[in-house]
Amino acid sequence: MEEFKLVVKKTLEKKALLLDNTRLKGPLKKKYNFDNIIGTSPSMADLFKTIHHVKDSRTTVLIRGETGTGKDLVARAIHYNGDRASKPYIPVNCAALNENLMTSELFGHVKGAYTGAVSDKQGVFEAADGGTLFLDEIGDIGKGLQQALLRAIETGEIQPVGSFERKIVKVRIIAATNRNLEDMVERGVFREDLYYRLNVVTVDLPPLRERLDDIGLLAFHFLKQYSAQNKKQIDKISSGALNMLENYFWPGNVRELENIIERATLFEEDSVLSVQSLPNLLRQTVSKSPRKNINSLDHMSKNHIQEVLETTGGNKTKASKILGINRSTLYRIMKRFKI
Repeated sequence: MEEFKLVVKKTLEKKALLLDNTRLKGPLKKKYNFDNIIGTSPSMADLFKTIHHVKDSRTTVLIRGETGTGKDLVARAIHYNGDRASKPYIPVNCAALNENLMTSELFGHVKGAYTGAVSDKQGVFEAADGGTLFLDEIGDIGKGLQQALLRAIETGEIQPVGSFERKIVKVRIIAATNRNLEDMVERGVFREDLYYRLNVVTVDLPPLRERLDDIGLLAFHFLKQYSAQNKKQIDKISSGALNMLENYFWPGNVRELENIIERATLFEEDSVLSVQSLPNLLRQTVSKSPRKNINSLDHMSKNHIQEVLETTGGNKTKASKILGINRSTLYRIMKRFKI
């Protein structure tokens, strides 16, 4: 009888876990399906085709694009629409990790491997076994770790820090970067063999300024989302507001557009999103430098970032939030433009 009770208990526990799994993964698949990647431009049509071709494969995918173009969204769409949807999806921001701890983060460690390693720790490669490991900002990974990463991708073997034991993992790698890896290879700061291993299938995400026809679609998509979230009845965008959105440079890309629409829904008191509900900074930038009068995209981007920094009194945290980019990206852009 005790054995019978144990079998029944384990069966009920397994059923509960399966039900929880179904409830969790249903919304995830809906959230990251193709319908949530908005766009009708030729470049977006090519993107949909690529996702369809690679979603069920183990092929390594490299997603390239500026900050805020939706690289994580594409990676999740590939995972949750493929045959690995029920397996783990583990995202890792390589830029946010300390290089000294990166090896442990990727491959894990055993107790006593170094000071502070009070217990065994599983790395993200092992945690993502059978599923997808998304390595965001792969261009920021240190040269010293690139060899270990290359070996893990090529052989499927990992070795936790402080251990003599090797483990086999079956992980599909999706990497992303906003850097020019080819240039980094030429300068000797990124391994050529790792670059070719990552660059089996390339997905190039166009910046929002090159997707003029998609700006209205995206804006309306975010308007519906945040109107419902904020319990408002805003169902249209005025022609003036839409014209202003289409003439803006969008240095923060889709993420910046989403932030601006979210803000605008909070301030709009009518059923139509108006010019007045858009941020002053956007209106001033467009009125000063409409798109048709711009000869240099870099020049406009530099001016806009300088204006944002002036508005925030030089506060880079606030400026990066307005631009829809992280602070490390803002520092890199400032360095590039010598701001």
